[in-house]
Order: sequence, then C-alpha cells, then structure tokens
Amino acid sequence: MKAIAQDRYGSPDVLELREVDTPAVGDHEVRVRVHAASVNARDWHFVRGDPYLARLGLGVRGPKTRIRGTDFAGRVEAVGKAVTRFRPGDEVFGEADGAFAEYVCAADDVVEPKPAALSFEQAAALPLAGNTALMGLRDLGQVRPGRTVLINGASGGVGTFAVQIAKAFGAEVTGVCSTRNTELVRSLGADHLVDYTREDFTRSGRRYDVVFDLVGNHSLTGFRRALEPAGRLVLSGGGVFEGGSVIGPMSLLIRGQVVSRFARHRLYVLTATPSRENLSALRELADSGELTPVIDRTYSLDEVPDAVRYLEVEHARSKVVITV
Repeated sequence: MKAIAQDRYGSPDVLELREVDTPAVGDHEVRVRVHAASVNARDWHFVRGDPYLARLGLGVRGPKTRIRGTDFAGRVEAVGKAVTRFRPGDEVFGEADGAFAEYVCAADDVVEPKPAALSFEQAAALPLAGNTALMGLRDLGQVRPGRTVLINGASGGVGTFAVQIAKAFGAEVTGVCSTRNTELVRSLGADHLVDYTREDFTRSGRRYDVVFDLVGNHSLTGFRRALEPAGRLVLSGGGVFEGGSVIGPMSLLIRGQVVSRFARHRLYVLTATPSRENLSALRELADSGELTPVIDRTYSLDEVPDAVRYLEVEHARSKVVITV
C-alpha cells in the first residue's frame, strides 16, 4: 500500500510517499480502507520533533511511529476475530496512528460508524479536534445552558468545533480570532467576536465562566483576569511561544498545573484521549445538524508535505483534509 512515512525529524520535506506492507489486522482491530484523513497541529510537531522535550516519548533519534496521521474515515476492509461491532463494507471514522495511508488498523474501541450526515472528508476532520473540543467544554469546562464561554483560537481546527459544541450546550459564546476570520466564526454561531489584532480580551474588563485556550498566547495572569471568580480555565496545546523549541507550549501547561493547586480559579490542562463514547457523542451532534466540520483545504496523499507545511506556516482556518 502507499503511505506517508518519516525516518527523521525535520521540515515537512522529510515526509515521503512510499510503498509499505499493508498492516495485519489484530484480534480486536479493524482494517479500514482510508478514503480521507485530516491534518492536525500534532502532525507538524511530530514531523519536527518539536518541542525537543516531546522526543522522550516520540523517539529520541527519530520517530518510533513512522507513518504519520491520526484521523481517518473510510470503509472497513477486514475485522479481527474478536470484533463483533463491524463488518467489511461498514463506513466508519476514528483515530489511529498511521492514517496517512491507503489502509490503517485501529482498535475497535476508537472507531465508530461514520455520521450519516457527513461526507468522508468531513468525517475525517472530526475525531481528534472534535474530541478535544468536546472534552474541554463538557468534561473540564462543565459548560451548560446560560454559561458564558470564551474560545481563544475560535477559527482553528479545534476552535471551529468548540464554538459549535458550546452553542449546542446552550452557552453564550465569545470567539477570539483575527479580522479575516470573524465572519467564519460568526457563521458558526458565536454570539460575540473579539478581533485579537485590535483588542486584548484579557484587558477588556469582561469576565467569563469558562475560558478555553487553544493558542497559548497570554500569561496565566492574563487568562485569569478574564475569568469570573468561580470561573474555569481550560488549557489545550497552542503554538511554540516563550518555551521555544525546548519545551514549547508545555511551559504554559506546566505552569497551569502548578498554579491550579493554589489559585481560586479552577485551572485545567486538557489531555484528550479517544474513546468510542466520545466519537458516538460527536456523531450524534453531527447527525442532528448541531456540528458541521469546516474544511479549509484538501490535498491528495502525495501532497501531505504541502498540507503539513500549510497548517504550520499559513495559520490555516478550520481543518485541512487529505483525500486518499
């Protein structure tokens, strides 16, 4: 099969389209013929091995997992002998390492039937980013009707899902984005917009029940200024800022974990983990019409290096999708 493989860290140019063995399906796995996959920020971090501290888990000299990609949507091609939920031909979506390939094997507990309302390309955009938004808002933010929620990074891959999910939960939503993305974020249902090129929401005097940060471009002190006294700050990733290439966004996340022990506000660092239950919840939101993936650009499998470069350099809006 054809797949995008990586032997060393570096620019997206280290990614190569190769012929590799089709993965053998395990007892509790399904093998999926991939129709679409999507690019996430984690992909370019993995490609570069950046921040360096992450290499302790990714592989010190080079990536342990050679085939990139996580999100996929496609048709089941084979099932393991212990799998009872799926049959060949079923349309599915989910998360598994190695999604930038013609076939991927995934544990059956991180795969779900594809939302009927979505195309393969839309469904492939949903798993990792949608799950991050869902867990950040539902589980840590405890968003419910009447809550005021600010989403910093509302036009990005996770942010576009977060705006829609917060609205589905009945919140009053403020989206923070650049001037060029205000109409997009408004179209997703945001009640209020903050153009960060003109206004610093941490100094506006407005307060929110939940601040969901997807960027990492303010200090903890700044974020906490924007919270109600009993407010919740949820930190999730972000780019490489003051931590540089050594620890990158981990700097803010680590400080958040330390400060959370002493602050009156509730501070949380989000670790999004895939699950069948969360994929099911996302499917229900999509099929109800409350959640629609927004796709910025699509690329073919042999154009994955360009797709990763675009996401890293051009600050892509919403999701970037690979068609296979």
